[in-house]
Amino acid sequence: MTRTDMRLALPSKGALYDATFDFLAACGLKVYRPNPRQYAATIPALPGLTVMFQRPGDIVTGVSEGSVDFGITGYDVLAEKRAGANGRTPLILHDTLGYGPCTLNLAVPEDLPVHTMADLARWAAELADHGRVLRIATKFPNLTRVFLAHHSVQPIKLVSVEGTLEIAPAIGFADLIADLVSSGVTLRDNHLRPLDDGQILASQAILIAHKPALQQRPDVLAVARHMLEYIEAHRRAAGSYLVTANIRSESPEAIAALMRDKQHIAGLQGPTISRVLTHDNTGWFAVNIVVRKSDLFPAIAELRAIGGSGVIVAPCTYIFEEEPARYKAMLTALQGDEVQG
Repeated sequence: MTRTDMRLALPSKGALYDATFDFLAACGLKVYRPNPRQYAATIPALPGLTVMFQRPGDIVTGVSEGSVDFGITGYDVLAEKRAGANGRTPLILHDTLGYGPCTLNLAVPEDLPVHTMADLARWAAELADHGRVLRIATKFPNLTRVFLAHHSVQPIKLVSVEGTLEIAPAIGFADLIADLVSSGVTLRDNHLRPLDDGQILASQAILIAHKPALQQRPDVLAVARHMLEYIEAHRRAAGSYLVTANIRSESPEAIAALMRDKQHIAGLQGPTISRVLTHDNTGWFAVNIVVRKSDLFPAIAELRAIGGSGVIVAPCTYIFEEEPARYKAMLTALQGDEVQG
């Protein structure tokens, strides 16, 4: 039976749960979930879309199979599923949502004389000479296996662990671990350290979609555009300020000429200059520019230097492009039958 509703899956718990709510709210896509025990919620800005809550791995599976149309999860989870998949995988609509950063790293007990992947390869070979296999505890066996093979670390045994990985070397369950690292505090607390070149993957939150739904359903495609529009506009505006100042001059062109040689007040595509309709019809103009936070005070100083007064500064919530680059990339990906992303 073909579904007619639209579904977005979000993480049901963990670090990404609260961060995803905050991010979507900042993008103008606030999730309304009146009861935290309810399995479904809504986004008033996207009528017709049902929000569901699942584990990160189940989100990837659901989007792959089409039981949900969109999902937000960690790139680490998608990469692990994709590394072991033989069939269709989701289309990535946005791979840098800007939160939930972490890395997947190989980490060894801190007192071991193993610092690089070359050291690890030699250790594995030495263990094999003594009739033992190097054991790695991980929840990411597919990514870890590929990475170790790339660095010629063999023979190995990947050990599946349901609970906390960091304790595995201490209790003799494994020789080292491959685990997600955010701050590194947990590794240090358990007397572990990452290998110098042992980063398997860098990850953050991503937006994924079921490609056939985008190709076959205009309503799903419209929701994808809405989400990408607001996410991109919010991401583009992050850390930017709209600065307005009044300048007396004979013409907009004269003001633009003064601004052209300044480092911080050129604007995104140049300044916007408009006449101020004063009672005495004197030559006042309003100048509007967008500047980054790091350039704010130098920009104000430069405006003052060319006669600017009454400077007003406001944070930018959104900066909309004519058409988001990621939306155009999505349309390109939808033209082929191959799995993109």
